[in-house]
Amino acid sequence: MKEISRILVISRMTPYCRDAIHYGLSLARKYKGELFILHLLANPGDIIGVNASGLFPLEEYNKYRDIQQKAKDELDQVIKQEIKDGFPIKELISDHDPVDEILHVVKEENIDLIVMLAHEEGHLEHTLFGREKDDIISSLPCSILLVKKEPEPVKR
Repeated sequence: MKEISRILVISRMTPYCRDAIHYGLSLARKYKGELFILHLLANPGDIIGVNASGLFPLEEYNKYRDIQQKAKDELDQVIKQEIKDGFPIKELISDHDPVDEILHVVKEENIDLIVMLAHEEGHLEHTLFGREKDDIISSLPCSILLVKKEPEPVKR
């Protein structure tokens, strides 16, 4: 069995990402491993392009950046507390293509396990990131732990 010593948590900087980070922290502690957190930002051009036809309610579209920033601030508090308590975490932030960026980090950092959410957070996130999960799963050279928030199967 391969040892788990380098764990990468994928964060979309939403409130739900806290669960994935907690799983990553728990596993890194249990296996005395290193923890990396990759925050993936939606490219502003992608958001504008996605909503060009008015696909999403204007209110949801306009609040997306605020929601993302608030979630990032909350996640930062969790991460800062862990670092303060002596647990090293390497944070990375990217607005590049998520699949390419995840593959790059996995290879560059020699990642053994990826921890990511098993569900989409909302309609806008689903449109921006929905198809990427399949691309990520099929192209990675390491194992993936999908974290579910809902107690029942995800509806498609």
